[in-house]
Amino acid sequence: MRYRPFGPSGAAVSAITLSVGADMLARGREAAMSLLFAALEQGINSYRLETADPVVAEVLGEALSHLDRKLALVSLTLGEVDPRRQVRDFTSEGITAAVDRVLHYSGLGWIDVAVLDAPGEHELRYAGLNALKTMKRTERLRLAGVAGDGEAMDAFVSTGAFDVLVTPCNVRSDWKVRARIRAAREQDMMVFATDYFPQALLREPEGDISPVRRGLFGLGAKAAAPSPVGPDPYAFLRRTARWTPETICLAHALTDPALTSVIVRAQDTAHLEALSETPERDLPPGLAAQMEMARVDAAA
Repeated sequence: MRYRPFGPSGAAVSAITLSVGADMLARGREAAMSLLFAALEQGINSYRLETADPVVAEVLGEALSHLDRKLALVSLTLGEVDPRRQVRDFTSEGITAAVDRVLHYSGLGWIDVAVLDAPGEHELRYAGLNALKTMKRTERLRLAGVAGDGEAMDAFVSTGAFDVLVTPCNVRSDWKVRARIRAAREQDMMVFATDYFPQALLREPEGDISPVRRGLFGLGAKAAAPSPVGPDPYAFLRRTARWTPETICLAHALTDPALTSVIVRAQDTAHLEALSETPERDLPPGLAAQMEMARVDAAA
């Protein structure tokens, strides 16, 4: 694992951040604990709680109890749907209750980053921001962040009210995303990347692969229908030896010095180990340029 500086404090954060959610508990508590212990053994010290679920918080807190708390960075995503009003809760009461619930069940002591999940301009009020400031003063929270890729993100970045930006960033990201990341860095914000491996890159091979229909004695053969989408500019991702398309995209994202860490999700320990080894690997010569050319071709 490699590490990058996290803000002016001089702390170091692992190049990849493990996302922790309810799906991690789908195979049972023991499997979830094994995955978290494997992450610690791989040198991952950054974890993202996808929700304020108390069970997930308890499991993560138990795993991190074996590590000096000052060496771990835990972020919490805020903005769950209020079951009573069926709207996302960015109120002062909702934000404070979510943070306190996680701290109570996890025993972590504090949350390093509270991240507001893609708030709309009409959803975020000053009371919610004041709640984050209050929790900072009481040392329950260290930093505040905002996540999303909508137009409102530009306004949130420019306010200077946030310390962290969480944004999708991959080989297909357009100039707007890259400009937003640059603006965030100019504001001294740390940038965490999500969606490093867009599923659109896994589309089926081009062309109609159904058998050719022939007439009597092979006459009157009908050619396959042409592809409606044209050649796949990212087909080379599936033909690179000793690499998977996902690890190539992860390695490509890690080459961006503007990113503090890349958020990943792991299905099991084998998948996690493959992702954890990626920061130490160098992309094959010429592959980064090939990915950039594919991005231009796909945009065209």
